[in-house]
Amino acid sequence: MVRVQGRRRFLGAVGSLAATGALTGCGSAVGQALTGADGPSSLLNFWHPFTGGDGEQLVRMQSTYRRRHPATDLKSTTMVWGAPYYTKLTLATLGHRPPQVAIAHISRLPTLAASGLLRPVSRSEMDEHGLNAGRFEPAALRRAQHEGEVYALPLDTHPFVLYYRTDVAKKAGLLDGEGRLTDVDGPEKFLDALRAAKEATGVWGGSVATVKDPAMCWRLWWTLYRQLGADLVRDGGRTVVMDVGAAEEALAYIRRLTAERLVPPNADGNGGAITLLTAGKAGFLMDGEWQLLAVQGALKGKFDMRTFPRIFHDAPYACAADSHAFVLPKAPSAEAQRTGRALDFVRAMLDASYDWTKGGHIPAWRPTARSAAYRRLEPQAHYADAADGAAYDPAAWYAGADSNLYRRFGDVVASVLGGHTRPGPGAARMRAAVTELARTEAPV
Repeated sequence: MVRVQGRRRFLGAVGSLAATGALTGCGSAVGQALTGADGPSSLLNFWHPFTGGDGEQLVRMQSTYRRRHPATDLKSTTMVWGAPYYTKLTLATLGHRPPQVAIAHISRLPTLAASGLLRPVSRSEMDEHGLNAGRFEPAALRRAQHEGEVYALPLDTHPFVLYYRTDVAKKAGLLDGEGRLTDVDGPEKFLDALRAAKEATGVWGGSVATVKDPAMCWRLWWTLYRQLGADLVRDGGRTVVMDVGAAEEALAYIRRLTAERLVPPNADGNGGAITLLTAGKAGFLMDGEWQLLAVQGALKGKFDMRTFPRIFHDAPYACAADSHAFVLPKAPSAEAQRTGRALDFVRAMLDASYDWTKGGHIPAWRPTARSAAYRRLEPQAHYADAADGAAYDPAAWYAGADSNLYRRFGDVVASVLGGHTRPGPGAARMRAAVTELARTEAPV
């Protein structure tokens, strides 16, 4: 792959490829998007990366939409999650054949918006379709903006949380009179809880994906780092303001998890960490709430969830989080954009977002989040306040879902967890990595 320097050169290169048809190998959906016609005004193309439990919930929501909106021909395309998805979305938009609606992680929004790939949604358009700003969770909607304009309409908040087996917690004496986990906030209280759980299981206290999952390693470190009140970058990622002392403190705590044999240093991100919990070999699991259906299917009613503990009290509560959001990729004409039809679809999906919460995600749509039905939903309601402490990724082109920052920092965290790197040198490696990334010109 040729390394492209600067936005103009990138756009020119992609434009040339699109003109010659060289991009048709990106997949059938993208090939059609780059070369096909706009289609009738009733057509609404929707791209998303949801499979598994999320995909099942989305199918249910879309089925309801199709029944209630027979005049719209909804074409829903599922693509592989991660960097390839965003590459295809970018190429389709630059080729003037984007979908009318797509899902994006809000952590990716700064780059997508700054590159001119998205159409902003005006406040008047939001109001016209009942998408008033006050109906969204504030933290998610703040991150949905770029330079004062709204570029995304949040569907959820998905944070890093704590799972626990209730049978192990009971045996370990960690449940209160109502059967809920006792206070585990604070550095020593949480370690004590892991020690008690280890004694109860006879194997491990907790688990977290420590190998082959840089994203999970990043989330663990970012949660602790942000609980120390530290920032990483400013000015769109160009200025590094990393607190090396806080980075080392977070890594030192992470190292205690494996050095004290409370968490295995070699649990992989392909189900290994989850299996330790479901097999009764660990009492706790540190993971994203999107694993709820997998855990629920294995443990039925033998588990519960809560917000990730407040380990440090130096700043307001924080836990690593992201949000899925609806975006309108910029089309070459108003006819191709179909903004009204697209926003009607978004509103319908948000109104159906109770179904979405069944997969574990916290709704960003306040009418759902504040509904009696959601407040009764367990264990989802037990960690709903994590949305208030959502610590989104830094606003930088090299950050966000499946990013270079995840990989670089995640490698350091995994090395510290495995005992191969000490916290001090690990923090220095992080500083060097983010400094290098900040000096690298954005590809778009």
